[in-house]
Amino acid sequence: QVQLVESGGGSVQAGGSLTLSCLVSGSGTTISYYSVAWFRQAPGKEREGVAALGRSGATTYADSVKGRFTISKHNAKNTLYLQMDSLKPEDTAMYYCAAKLGWVEPGPIAARDYNDWGQGTQVTVSS
Repeated sequence: QVQLVESGGGSVQAGGSLTLSCLVSGSGTTISYYSVAWFRQAPGKEREGVAALGRSGATTYADSVKGRFTISKHNAKNTLYLQMDSLKPEDTAMYYCAAKLGWVEPGPIAARDYNDWGQGTQVTVSS
């Protein structure tokens, strides 16, 4: 079974940057075999797909973060990243990483496509 552990959240002023990390671990786990993504959920709102990185290397971003967020991974470190720049107060949320062994069909970033989840890391952006 795979475990996902996020880190890097915190409080930042609007316009600032944060980098989230997600360590993917488990017996024999290799992140290169997984489709991975970042989601976020603000209080009172539904979980929203933020960015996805397929096994082919293709990336998908929510319109709200395009040009500001970058998803990437380091296969040797089994780690997924989310670089967040030009942060806005509306980016405030709990951020979760998610993974699925194998392929995810291209399209909107949907929580139902991912099987494994981390516990989340809080990001707070003040104005």
